[in-house]
Amino acid sequence: MRVSGPDAADYLNRMLSNDVLALGPGGACDALLLTAKARIIAPLRVLRRGGDDFLLATEPELGERVLAELLRFRFAAKAEIEPEEHQAWLVLGGDEVLDARPEGAEVGDDEVERWRIEAGIPRWGRELDETILPAEAGLTETHVSFTKGCYPGQEPIARQHHRGKVNRRLRVLEVEAAEPGDEIHLGEKTVGRITSAVPGRALGYVRVEVPDDAALDVGGAAARLH
Repeated sequence: MRVSGPDAADYLNRMLSNDVLALGPGGACDALLLTAKARIIAPLRVLRRGGDDFLLATEPELGERVLAELLRFRFAAKAEIEPEEHQAWLVLGGDEVLDARPEGAEVGDDEVERWRIEAGIPRWGRELDETILPAEAGLTETHVSFTKGCYPGQEPIARQHHRGKVNRRLRVLEVEAAEPGDEIHLGEKTVGRITSAVPGRALGYVRVEVPDDAALDVGGAAARLH
């Protein structure tokens, strides 16, 4: 969706978890739209196309919710918020989202999914929902600024970052075969669950006390943290 107007940058900076004001034209960042209790409403990719013109990309099923939340809190801010028909390209292995099609081969969904899992990138409906804390998914490292001004959910995010710890973290696993929902075992103890999988690799939430070199079991198959 497009957010534009003289107050667009300031409004997005007050609503999102990352420092939108720091972006120059053509710059992009990842960010989160959160509830006041720091529950995830939507992960976002923010592209500043011009001084007062921003493009926000999110998962298809979250578009209407994001639009409703941004309109709900706009009040007197001079910012237009509206859906936009748009095509963009993600460069695998990089950190770029481009408006113009880049050079190189376009890959299929299976290859994108393997890349996502191997890179440990969470996806809504798999690794992310309203029950997951951003720190559990590693999103505070990529989607959050701890030096910018206030935004919904800032206090719980900062409190957890500076004083707390999480009990589980999203990890990449080496495993021959797995299915989403499979439990991860260390001996007789259940220490996590699989959220996404392709042959040879999987993503899952694992208890933080599990050693990196632990011999794990997923559905009878040997597994290790990658």
